[in-house]
Amino acid sequence: MTRRVCELAAALLVLAAAWAAPEAHAGDRTAAPQTPAALYHNYCSVCHGDAGDGKSRAQNSLKPPPRDFTTSQSAQELTRERMIAAVKGGVPGTAMTAWKTQLDDKQIVEVVDYVRNTFMRPSVTDASRGRQVYARVCSVCHGDRGAGSMWASANLRPAPRDFSSPQALAELTRDRMIAAVAAGKPNTAMQAYGQKLSPKDIEEVVDYIRTSIMRVDGLAGISGTHARGVPVNAPAAAPSAPAQAFKADMKLPFPNNLKGDIAAGRKFYDANCATCHGAKGDGQGPRAYFINPKPRVFTSEESRGILNRPAIYAGVSAGKRGSEMPAWDKVLTAQEMADVSEYVFRSFIQTAGSDVAKKK
Repeated sequence: MTRRVCELAAALLVLAAAWAAPEAHAGDRTAAPQTPAALYHNYCSVCHGDAGDGKSRAQNSLKPPPRDFTTSQSAQELTRERMIAAVKGGVPGTAMTAWKTQLDDKQIVEVVDYVRNTFMRPSVTDASRGRQVYARVCSVCHGDRGAGSMWASANLRPAPRDFSSPQALAELTRDRMIAAVAAGKPNTAMQAYGQKLSPKDIEEVVDYIRTSIMRVDGLAGISGTHARGVPVNAPAAAPSAPAQAFKADMKLPFPNNLKGDIAAGRKFYDANCATCHGAKGDGQGPRAYFINPKPRVFTSEESRGILNRPAIYAGVSAGKRGSEMPAWDKVLTAQEMADVSEYVFRSFIQTAGSDVAKKK
């Protein structure tokens, strides 16, 4: 009976999704693909809950109850392969039905990875490098699910950032987060990892936090979910006081005791960077007009607040996904990256050093 309840509920969800979908035209060959978040919402949340904790309307009718993906037991027991097999073939003796006739192999893998990245506790053995770094370095303060660990929240002042909050989603850009990881945050327990983590690891852990904890754009187009604690169509909250602007520690050095040569850095910048970022660091290079997103403006107030030496070096080394900014660590030595980073820092970021660029 309990298995039948969940099967019927899932079937109703599928029918509802089909009813709500726009009518296909004769020329349409395939429906618009569903995001992993939408797949979970449409096929799994009826039993496992919006937050993956098994707290759904169906939970009291199912024996055994739906799996709570957020527990340490699930993290220890559920390998990726086991989860894929369960979604494909179901789990005998439970309400978990087989989805291989409704979902293709790609969708099954996507929804399993979504569950693992979004709800399950990170582990140092995870396949995702960002999850590994988060489990090893960040979770001790920020907690397994990004809301702050019990110990750190009670003992650190200010408490660690709650990445799962609406405030974090509104305030934290990817660049700001990379800068904070690389350079630390003064007057908090957030230390600088620019000399402890590679630029690639810093990018990976920031992207993991943004996609799996903050879920940036992850719930776009999904109605009715309360996974973030606030209904999608809820009235906007009253505006709060503006957050204090983040300021990086501008005294931090480059990683690995590197010392940048400003003259060598200027030569490389003029030949390779000015075409986008501009000779004066103002983002007005000859190619800037054709580029989207636009190149970084080094002379802006925001840049001068977050781009210290470790942050610039990390950006030069790893590049920026979804932009024209390449990863220079594939073609430059560590010293060459330090040279151009030193030139950018002293010419455009440090106010006193901006005279270097003005002389051009």
